[in-house]
Amino acid sequence: MNIIMKNVTFADMHEVQTFLAGNKEREFEMISRKDKYDCVASTLTHLSYKTLCNKDRGSVKTCLQKVTGYGEQQMKRLIAAWKKKGLRYVPSKRRGATIPTYGPKDIALLIKTDIAHKTPNGNAVQELLKRAVLIFGKMEYKIISGISVSHLYNIRKHKNQYLSSEAVRYAKINPTSADIGERRKPSPNGQPGFLHVDSVHQGDFEGEKGVYHVNIVDEVTQWEIVGCIPTITDEFMIPLLQKMIEQFPFVILNFHTDNGSEYINRQVAFMLERLLIDQTKIRSRHSNDNALAESKNGSVIRKHIGRNHIPKKNAPVIETFYEKYFNRYVNLHRVSAYATDYVDKRGKIRKKYETYTSPYERFKNLLNAQQYLRCNVSFEQLDTIAYAESDNDFAEKMEKAKNNAFGSLKK
Repeated sequence: MNIIMKNVTFADMHEVQTFLAGNKEREFEMISRKDKYDCVASTLTHLSYKTLCNKDRGSVKTCLQKVTGYGEQQMKRLIAAWKKKGLRYVPSKRRGATIPTYGPKDIALLIKTDIAHKTPNGNAVQELLKRAVLIFGKMEYKIISGISVSHLYNIRKHKNQYLSSEAVRYAKINPTSADIGERRKPSPNGQPGFLHVDSVHQGDFEGEKGVYHVNIVDEVTQWEIVGCIPTITDEFMIPLLQKMIEQFPFVILNFHTDNGSEYINRQVAFMLERLLIDQTKIRSRHSNDNALAESKNGSVIRKHIGRNHIPKKNAPVIETFYEKYFNRYVNLHRVSAYATDYVDKRGKIRKKYETYTSPYERFKNLLNAQQYLRCNVSFEQLDTIAYAESDNDFAEKMEKAKNNAFGSLKK
């Protein structure tokens, strides 16, 4: 049972020690906040609290905590206030009930506006409310038109009248995450068949879309297959991807893309599942996950095809050029750089580009490369194609075929 005390003051340390020794188990309480402040202020003044040693100060604080019922932190704040400018109780001013600025009728007008415009952002709604008064003379909007953007959002989040209205339907669009593809970086461990895929758009002209290049690069060997379609739809994309995958001489194990809907969809997922190929996609805030394909977009496609607009009706001509000449040149006669990892003095992994060779030679020099070949493909067959013409001769042949193809496009 608490003992109620009033007007208590301790004149010296002897009274403090006596009080603590005789009331270890008892609980005390002061009902009035003013009495608590007076007790603390008078006791600290009579005992000359500032001149006491640390041990006595601790006893005084413990005694005052027991008498007033305050906790340790609150007592420290009161003593600090007393030291600074004295401790005096100041009663708070009485306040009447607050009258809300925006009543139910005003909030109903806000709800009506949000429903009509499918809940746009706060600045847009604020302007709509002002226009209702200033331009269209609807004076019932006069009060709500003065609302600030921040308070508008407060009403949207916390006001029951708003939360129970139809406007909540348009308040937030819940994003849906596609369950297609695993979000991780491929780990080939020196094995070919882990593809990186990206799309390259050939520009717009007077509102007309250009062709799309599809670039597929193997992570280990940098074997690259490029294709071309007039537009990114399932009608063109699925047959092209399947044809491009079949052009690789080794077994394909993984298909890695960005989050574009041209690759993250049910049709592509079904095709890859049928071919027993895993599908992965880039991770958030990991821009290097698909860097290989993106770098090849610039160093290979943009370098040879350029950036000028090509009408999409010409996609079959470019696709034929890719299939007959360009892909063969890139993989059999074009030299690429291959990185070697090493650890620097600080323990960070660095890359050195010391190996330069063609993707075919890189693939052929892998350990036990024979085991990665597709069925009905042998190195004897590939050698016959790769070494039939020199690199320079085939490069000139490819360039001539490119000029013929693009010359026909200009005509």
